[in-house]
Amino acid sequence: MKKYLVEFIGTFFLVFTVGMAVRSGTALAPLAIGASLMVMIFAGGHVSGGHFNPAVTLAVWMRGKCDKKDVVPYWGAQFAAGVVAALIVTYLFHSKPAGGAALHGTVPSVIVEYLFTFALAWVVLNTATAKGTAGNSFYGLAIGMTVMTGVVAVGGVSGGAFNPAVG
Repeated sequence: MKKYLVEFIGTFFLVFTVGMAVRSGTALAPLAIGASLMVMIFAGGHVSGGHFNPAVTLAVWMRGKCDKKDVVPYWGAQFAAGVVAALIVTYLFHSKPAGGAALHGTVPSVIVEYLFTFALAWVVLNTATAKGTAGNSFYGLAIGMTVMTGVVAVGGVSGGAFNPAVG
């Protein structure tokens, strides 16, 4: 149960940061989002693996580094955290709709979301679950900066979610 709570907390703060940073219009949103993911991974990665993303959970399970029995509860915790964070952000912004993030259409948005979700999962698999990096805790920085890079690079196209719980 502890690892599901950690997945909820980490996903909540990631989604809450995305919502608050994007809705506030700060130019530093990509840095805030990447840093939020990084610190949540450092805080909870040793307990749950620090997935905080259903796509990452799927990739880690496919690699054999996540028990099958944990996949659905992880997804449940991640999606529940996303909903709670979104509700709080919406409340704080007085229920005003966020507007459309995808400015360049559906096909370009799907392409860039797929590419950076792949990049994120690839970085997770090669830093947090690889034999050669066992015992090394640098993966939080690598994963957080992958998200930051994606948000800077393609956030203007798709909104830069790279995470079904954020989307």
